[in-house]
Amino acid sequence: MNTSHLTPKTAEKLLLPDAERIAHIKKQRWIAYSKANELLEKLEDLLNHPIQDRMPNMLIIGETNNGKTMLVNRFRADHQPKENLEGEAIILPVLYIQAPPSPDERGIYNAILTRLFEPYARSESTDSKRDRVISILKRVQLDMIMVDEIQHLLAGSYTKQRNCLNTLKYLGNELCVPIVGIGTAEAIRAVQTDPQLANRFTPELLPKWVMGNDFLRLLMSFEQVIPLSKPSMLTKPDLAEIILHLSNGTIGEVSSLLNKAAIYAIKTGQEQITLKTLAECGYTSPDDRKQAASRL
Repeated sequence: MNTSHLTPKTAEKLLLPDAERIAHIKKQRWIAYSKANELLEKLEDLLNHPIQDRMPNMLIIGETNNGKTMLVNRFRADHQPKENLEGEAIILPVLYIQAPPSPDERGIYNAILTRLFEPYARSESTDSKRDRVISILKRVQLDMIMVDEIQHLLAGSYTKQRNCLNTLKYLGNELCVPIVGIGTAEAIRAVQTDPQLANRFTPELLPKWVMGNDFLRLLMSFEQVIPLSKPSMLTKPDLAEIILHLSNGTIGEVSSLLNKAAIYAIKTGQEQITLKTLAECGYTSPDDRKQAASRL
């Protein structure tokens, strides 16, 4: 069997029973591409930035399902908590939280305390939580705060938005660590409500995919890690065009589409992704989902 279209590790999966191959396809996987590698390097530089009064910050902006969370999880996996046998607490290089659904200072402190497995009472004052958060984060030698879904700060009144943004600014100033916000285009508008924050946050975009060499390389990378015994040649113009169209140009949808098509190809014995498998695999594009929702 010619397996030159697969990586050596993926080729080994061809020996598995179909059910196990399908289970493997369903697993989350990291697909490296040039923009993601560029952002990982920038995050690394930010993490190692010398301490100064005004630490630089970053905003990672992208469409829903276009790889933001996968990118952040990849970075976090490279900077996991470390044991500190000589100290009183672990070393925590990166703290990751999700922004509260509405702008709320207490919500931010609650999210941090929860992430740190620190109990808190509803009756505990905001001042007490603030002091505890600062004390703990200094003790664990924090180097970076990452706030996902930062566009949630837009919810609520202008006063609440400013209060929440000021909380982030306070944490960055007090701890002398960079803050990385992750979210949709609304996140830029959230940060720009405060000129001081706007000056500190550098936006980094994860744009939608368009037809070109980068997209074709992405498809080639997917083909190499999907265990099908026959080459699909996803970079062929007709296949590449329909994949881009159906996925609406987001990497998450590309992955969902190719996974469904690959599973269908295994179940039907076709063992490759073709225009036929793409049409028959049961995938529903984002545009079709929106149209279906609008008819309800």
